[in-house]
Amino acid sequence: MKKITILSIVVMSLSLMACKKDWTCTCTDATGGEVKKISKITKKQALSNCQSKTVTEDGDTESETCTLSK
Repeated sequence: MKKITILSIVVMSLSLMACKKDWTCTCTDATGGEVKKISKITKKQALSNCQSKTVTEDGDTESETCTLSK
């Protein structure tokens, strides 16, 4: 009985772990779009690598909007 309980706990734990997948980050700015492929990472890591940003250089402001998809 203990073996069944331990085995079921292990299986449940493995099913709840974050799966690493391939993600696509599409960033668009004023000049067009850029696609970055992000491989074998969790969704949380992919979101941190694919963020929209605004940069100001020499008085010019450039915005880049990024979206994440599978």
